Amino acid sequence: MPNGILLVDKPAGVTSHTVVSMARRALGTKKVGHAGTLDPMATGLLVLGVGASTRLLTFIVGADKTYEATIALGATTVTDDAEGDVTASADASHIEFEAVQAAAARLTGDIEQVPSSVSAIKVDGVRSYTRVREGEQVELKARPVTVSRFDLDGFAPGERAGVDAVVDCTSGTYIRALARDMGESLDVGGHLTALRRTRVGRFSIDDAVGADSIDAESLMDAATAAALVMPTLELTDEEAEHLKHGRRFATEADGLVAAVHEGRLVGVARGQHGRLVPVANMPEADG
Repeated sequence: MPNGILLVDKPAGVTSHTVVSMARRALGTKKVGHAGTLDPMATGLLVLGVGASTRLLTFIVGADKTYEATIALGATTVTDDAEGDVTASADASHIEFEAVQAAAARLTGDIEQVPSSVSAIKVDGVRSYTRVREGEQVELKARPVTVSRFDLDGFAPGERAGVDAVVDCTSGTYIRALARDMGESLDVGGHLTALRRTRVGRFSIDDAVGADSIDAESLMDAATAAALVMPTLELTDEEAEHLKHGRRFATEADGLVAAVHEGRLVGVARGQHGRLVPVANMPEADG
């Protein structure tokens, strides 16, 4: 059975679940999962787990991410991106680059962000986007996120001004909401027109394959992938057997580690109080 982490460069116009289905067909297995989706409009890095390595996705999904975004100032949409109907518009030709920089600075750091109403967040058991599509007015609660970088790469002034930006942020940050909030702070409205994810944790778009080029050779082995997520702990023969059978043993490791034996990922474990505690075994992983 194929096993490993698969990095895919998702094209625009398809859902992330479509890419997962493509991977299942290309690799001949149903055991494929993802570490976070992208909207159909967006492109870029999807991190997929295949076979036993789907167990690693739990430790990847919360990683920080990098996005390249294009924002249009001068119009607000119902979805906070270019796929939604325009709900308000204003002339943004008076907006200067320095004002945009100041707006980006206000959205940098630890902030409270109201997610886009057209999101997968559940409200009383129903996805927010479903409620919006049914005509409901949805107001989601603000939640803490961190934007560690909001760099402006380009600015095109005009009635519908364009802003190119690079954003580093914590998992759960909505780039559409950043576009919306930037436009709101400038009193002209704003929405996202393009989005590309280039990094998830230490996984890079540079190592991704196209959705039409997925094959077994594209898989990153479990041990290599795990080492990009957490520290590695090399096990002895005896320790590897202990971990395989869920037994705790003495260790100097502290915190979450990828337990490796002879180049193969045996499992993920946690060092605490001088003992190594199994968290997720990888009995099928061939490293």
